[in-house]
Amino acid sequence: MKELELYIHIPFCVKKCRYCDFLSAPADGKEKGRYVESLVGRIRSYGALAEAYHVTSIFVGGGTPSVLEAGQTKEIFGAVYDTFRVDRDAEITTELNPGTVTKEKLLAYREAGINRLSIGLQSADNRELERLGRIHSWEDFLWTYETARQAGFGNINVDLMFAIPGQTPETYERSLRFTAELGPEHISAYSLIIEEGTPFYERYGGGAHAEELPDEETERQMYVRTKEVLEAYGYDRYEISNYAKKGFACRHNLGYWNRTEYLGIGTGAASFMNRRRWTEGEAAAELTLREEMEEFMFLGLRKMEGVSFADFHKEFGKTLESVYRSVVKKLTEQKLLREENGRLRLTERGIDVSNYVMSEFLLS
Repeated sequence: MKELELYIHIPFCVKKCRYCDFLSAPADGKEKGRYVESLVGRIRSYGALAEAYHVTSIFVGGGTPSVLEAGQTKEIFGAVYDTFRVDRDAEITTELNPGTVTKEKLLAYREAGINRLSIGLQSADNRELERLGRIHSWEDFLWTYETARQAGFGNINVDLMFAIPGQTPETYERSLRFTAELGPEHISAYSLIIEEGTPFYERYGGGAHAEELPDEETERQMYVRTKEVLEAYGYDRYEISNYAKKGFACRHNLGYWNRTEYLGIGTGAASFMNRRRWTEGEAAAELTLREEMEEFMFLGLRKMEGVSFADFHKEFGKTLESVYRSVVKKLTEQKLLREENGRLRLTERGIDVSNYVMSEFLLS
């Protein structure tokens, strides 16, 4: 039986944050109920496919999955367990936002087999949270985090964001330290990206009101400081934007970067199986050999361990050097990549310009 990861999409939220371009929107109780009913049916429809796989991880994302009622979450997982062979030690994560969680929901998550939480904090500064359009405060987050611990969750991720309008290196570092002092097992720290179609794009797109955003050098300073501060608290950076205590790297996300097969269920959910990619409701596209090699490189290089020369050869029947000799030579000479112990990794300088490095591995 082959390994499979499941992603389940819940496209609802209390309200859209000003920076958010994810597939999500507010909805009333009836609409949520109809969606859950449809989602459960969709999960059960994969019975025949499921016979060839065992599930190593499940991730419930959104939107805000915690806007569902406790019973609805249990109903979804009931369908999952009835349909798929889920490993006893599978990592099972749900995203949640402060302001949408109750003790009842957290206990229901435990009963449903969820063993990892990903909490969207973004900032420990209430003024920054308000600028982002978040529905919660730092105090709301603290209640959620402490209640989750009381409910028995021993694997918690906290999302943080930097380069927020009005944010300074000092306020960002306070958010880092306040969060790290709590001791979550995992911290994801991402730079704000201004996406088209969002209120932030209307305000900041095209350089308008740029003075409200940290400049490029300040943003870089925040990124560098993230590693320095979190390493001091015992977190290891294992991917460009992700830090974990020993043994708590997110297995589901590592599956994405290692190109493990995954099935996305729910509106807009993406899947990768049998060398094909598709979004639910759309036709699948079979990847060419060229596209697969490109993916292998720019997904694998996101990890601090980099990509394995041996794994590339095993996957494609070609040596990495024969396909990318000139690119590797150029980027190594530019001190953006280094070869070490049979692997190719980004240097610290390479991490700073990772988008450029990844683009070099696109084959013409």
